[in-house]
Formats: sequence, C-alpha cells, structure tokens
Amino acid sequence: MSVSKKIVLGVTGSIAAHKAADLASLLTKQKCNVRVVMTADAQRFITPLPFKTLTRNPVVTDLYDEDEGWQPTHIELADAADLLLIAPATANVIAKLAHGIADDALSCIALALNPKAKILIAPAMNGKMWLHPATQENVKTLKKRGAEFIGPDEGMLSCGYEGVGRLWPVEKIVAQALSQLKIKN
Repeated sequence: MSVSKKIVLGVTGSIAAHKAADLASLLTKQKCNVRVVMTADAQRFITPLPFKTLTRNPVVTDLYDEDEGWQPTHIELADAADLLLIAPATANVIAKLAHGIADDALSCIALALNPKAKILIAPAMNGKMWLHPATQENVKTLKKRGAEFIGPDEGMLSCGYEGVGRLWPVEKIVAQALSQLKIKN
C-alpha cells in the first residue's frame, strides 16, 4: 500500500512531548507520511532522533532547516500537508496560532498552511493555564477558523495538580486524525 496522506506533526514543549513519538509511530504504521516539526522547547523534553527513526523522515527543528531543492522547508510542508496535528499543544503555541505569530518553523507552517489541510490540536498543559480566559479565547478563535481540538483530558498532571490538562490518549488522537483524513484503521 502506498503512502496515503501527509501529516505534519507539531511537537511543542510539554512533558507530554515524549508521547508524540508513539503518535508518530502509530500514524506511520497506518501508511501516513509523517513529517515532524519540533519547537525548541520540545527538544528539551525529547530529541529528534526517535521521530526520524519512527517516521523515516528528517525532522524539522528550526525555521531554517532546509531539504534539497529551492523551496523553503516550512513552505513545502505547509503546501503538502493534508493534516497539521499539534500534539502536545502548549498554551504558547495555541496563542501564537490564534494571533498569527510566526516566529519558528511550526508557527510559520501553520500560518502558510494550504487551505484544504485540516488542523487538529491536542492540548497538554497545567489546568490553570488551560482554563485561563486568554487560552480559552484563543481556543475559540482557532475553532472559528476551523481548527478542531481533542482534549485535554483530566487526571494527575505532571505539576502535581489533579485536574484538566493531560494530553488526550494517544490512540484516540490517532483515531481522530485518521477520521479527519477519512482513513479507516
């Protein structure tokens, strides 16, 4: 079976960043062409190597990472994507997307994303950050623009609090991503 859909997997600076490796693996097993884009903060939690190995693709870690050819990598990925999946998504990246801030590879891809691509965002953060009015307003803004959110989940958070803010279960994120792409798993 040939590769069916192109997914840009954005990984941001959350303790849940390590779970994105499982996402990349499961999506690749579903014959998706997964290109991982990591923020600088994500790289403080996990290195690019697992993503490169699991997806069999180079990992973008900087706006100026360039593949062969003339087109900037962030534009090439934005043009080719069928789905932009950001998991985990921090309050910071959600705010950047809502306000059109494009200061790293992931936010530039989001801003240049082809209009036919879908956006799926799986938040993971401290519960107070998630419930803050600014974050909730940013979520509303992105939903109005067509982005879909999955999660966050409730439970024990890495900060020691109990509440909302956990990354949605990986298998459910994969199922939702495949559903958006109309792929049966």
